[in-house]
Amino acid sequence: MTEVWSGANAMTVDVEDYFHVAALAESIPREHWERCEPRVENNTHRLLDLFDEFDVRITFFVLGWVAERFPGLVREIAARGHEVASHGWSHQLVYEQGRDEFRQETGRAKRLLEDLVQQPIEGYRAASYSITRDSLWALDVLAEEGFVWDSSIFPVRHDRYGIPGASRWPHVITAPGGGRLVEFPLTTCSVFGSRLPIAGGGYFRLYPYGLTRAGLASVNREGRPFIFYLHPWEIDPDQPRVKASALSTFRHYNNLARCEARLRALLRDFRFGTVREVLERLDLLEPREQPLRAASA
Repeated sequence: MTEVWSGANAMTVDVEDYFHVAALAESIPREHWERCEPRVENNTHRLLDLFDEFDVRITFFVLGWVAERFPGLVREIAARGHEVASHGWSHQLVYEQGRDEFRQETGRAKRLLEDLVQQPIEGYRAASYSITRDSLWALDVLAEEGFVWDSSIFPVRHDRYGIPGASRWPHVITAPGGGRLVEFPLTTCSVFGSRLPIAGGGYFRLYPYGLTRAGLASVNREGRPFIFYLHPWEIDPDQPRVKASALSTFRHYNNLARCEARLRALLRDFRFGTVREVLERLDLLEPREQPLRAASA
């Protein structure tokens, strides 16, 4: 009989603004971002206060575009004891980039974050989980750029992302060119032999909370940790409304007003920590020789 997972699960936040998301890209092209009302700083502060309230330290994947404009926010994330990881620079889908462009953007974001927090940036998450079978070469670039672990692969079938049949569990992955990283896939649960995405974000807002809780608990009963994600804009029902297709509108705005209350319930119902803490417990990462040093806010 498999022992129930008793350690922490990984809580993560992708630090991006509402106008960065792929679902609204046709309505807000990248060259118009500077014209949009920024809300990421205030929303991320709200999440920081919420995690303080529950005494939880998590992993924040920070977009380079955000870090460049709000450096104090990045320093505060680190100063409050959270793990800072990279979400790339421009939120462009990896499979729409060339290898050289991806390397340039990824290295630029990593260097900026390391300069801001004075700590190694070990982890990466692609925009919209866009490391797919067509862009596995990106894992080699990540390894070459000094990343240690990744959380970009969603082992499901989806119109924008996903590698159906990929491993559901944290593991060491070898890229096509031989690069090696620890991969923490986005969480799915098994339902009648099929995989149900249960990792957070739009799924968290779409499903009744009881379904999310049951699905995540089933992962822990399999003896495994889960990884959960959300975005600062998901706790902001008052954000500007952007005209988009019916599907994109539904994906982005569905149940925004319920998300924060559900997050509070989740924090009461499960134990959480950083990605690194979970991977260390799984013996997939060696413990740091020295603990993280808090940056000055």
